[in-house]
Amino acid sequence: MRFAHIRPPGSTDAELAVVQEGTVALVGDLFPGAPRRLQALIDGGDELLARVRSAAAGVTGIPLDQVTYGPAVDAPPVVLAIGLNYAAHSSELGLKADSAPTVFVLWPNSLSAHEETTVWPRTLSESIDYEAELGVVIGRAAKDVAPADALAHVWGYTVVNDITARDIQFSEAQWSRCKSFDGFTPNGPFVVTADEIGDPGDLHIWAVVDGQTVQDASTSQMIRSVPALVASLSRSATLLPGTLISTGSPGGAGYSRDPQIFLRDRSTVTVGVDGIGELTTHCRVLG
Repeated sequence: MRFAHIRPPGSTDAELAVVQEGTVALVGDLFPGAPRRLQALIDGGDELLARVRSAAAGVTGIPLDQVTYGPAVDAPPVVLAIGLNYAAHSSELGLKADSAPTVFVLWPNSLSAHEETTVWPRTLSESIDYEAELGVVIGRAAKDVAPADALAHVWGYTVVNDITARDIQFSEAQWSRCKSFDGFTPNGPFVVTADEIGDPGDLHIWAVVDGQTVQDASTSQMIRSVPALVASLSRSATLLPGTLISTGSPGGAGYSRDPQIFLRDRSTVTVGVDGIGELTTHCRVLG
């Protein structure tokens, strides 16, 4: 199934909706007590998802082109981001992929939605970069899981743009702040349940900036696969239901290009993953 947080016409509050055949229907309207946020649906487990699936069968709702979106994953327990998980990207940044995953946390204020505008002051950075990433949403708590069992703990997948202030990234020892400006973690527009994605390690992933394709790759090029990442992260801490893992970006970052391509005032960047969707962010630079 495919879900989104949407704002119906005339509403300012985003609610969970099921997406089918070009329309969206609010999940909260399907039956009494139905969840109105993604986290509540995930917390309800397989039984609640099955009830929603049954109730949504044949239901049509609002055309997609009449709604605006909230972040597909809007209130995760934590956002765990993986750095240097594609050899081409680590090489172009001049950074070595270590023997263990490079992990950092993204702050909740950075979460934003499809077609929203991300704004930052020029005085903070003029080296703002894009990164198309596959997002993994945990469904069942994972602790010390083996790679062979890891995908059983995945609820679904989304698209993430891990926007980055490169100058700050290379001037600080940790990477959370440079990637956690307000609006720097757009995700969505949809979360697709895991049963819809046959192999998360074989998906086309791409990015387009101002009409130019700048990333064009496959998740098969990950250094550490989705099962390997979930297993590794679960060794040190329990991955709680709803946790969002952003699994790293392929080569083609603007920082490494000649000439460099950074996000500018009024830039538009679209990142996408086959089978999940396309996520667009508009940019404004102040000052």
